[in-house]
Amino acid sequence: MISLKGVDKWYGPGFQVLRGCSLDVARGEVVVVCGPSGSGKSTLIKCVNGLEPVQGGSIAIEAAEVTDPKTDMTKLRARVGMVFQHFELFPHMSVLDNLCIGPQKVMGRPRAEAEAKAMALLERVGLAAHAAKFPIQLSGGQQQRVAIARALAMDPVAMLFDEPTSALDPEMINEVLDVMVELAREGMTMIVVTHEMGFARRVADRVVFMDGGEVIEDSPKDDFFGAPKSPRAVEFLSKILQH
Repeated sequence: MISLKGVDKWYGPGFQVLRGCSLDVARGEVVVVCGPSGSGKSTLIKCVNGLEPVQGGSIAIEAAEVTDPKTDMTKLRARVGMVFQHFELFPHMSVLDNLCIGPQKVMGRPRAEAEAKAMALLERVGLAAHAAKFPIQLSGGQQQRVAIARALAMDPVAMLFDEPTSALDPEMINEVLDVMVELAREGMTMIVVTHEMGFARRVADRVVFMDGGEVIEDSPKDDFFGAPKSPRAVEFLSKILQH
């Protein structure tokens, strides 16, 4: 479903943040991307749906070439849900309106239909009672669950998560991960940038380890945690799993 071939990206002439990155994600697969800070993980996932342009290689989602200037990126992004580290909800809109605006403006859904879908999704993430509230009235965990529901309101074929729990207090992390685990079990295609190794062990099909802007290792979950191939991945796991 998602294919990256030899992706290169620079920030300015002197800083290459992605170096020949290749990755294939099949329909229904859950791929966790991990690695040290500054390894290019978040940049990689933002390139998948064109939020960051690339200077080399190609990216495709289903039959659409993300790197083709002729591709309608608005329609493409409507099919690929994105959940950010800092929620990125519209602060001046209610929770309900946050979920309805995309389907109405991009997909042309009538308000009543958009509201019905939005309320069903809010019920699914346990927040139907908060539909009339504004983001500032919610906890971080609640805001992130709203962000997930907002992405799902567009009926995506795949979901991208960019460190969705890193801005949350520890006690709020599980309420977000639980929603993500449920999505994975329902067969949603997902790429998840995260340091939550418990989540990776629980639901990932594969783990991609990045360092220095490169994909160092791409292994089935059990292989990665049981016998990582690269010395750098061994070192990373020894530090992140020691507690």
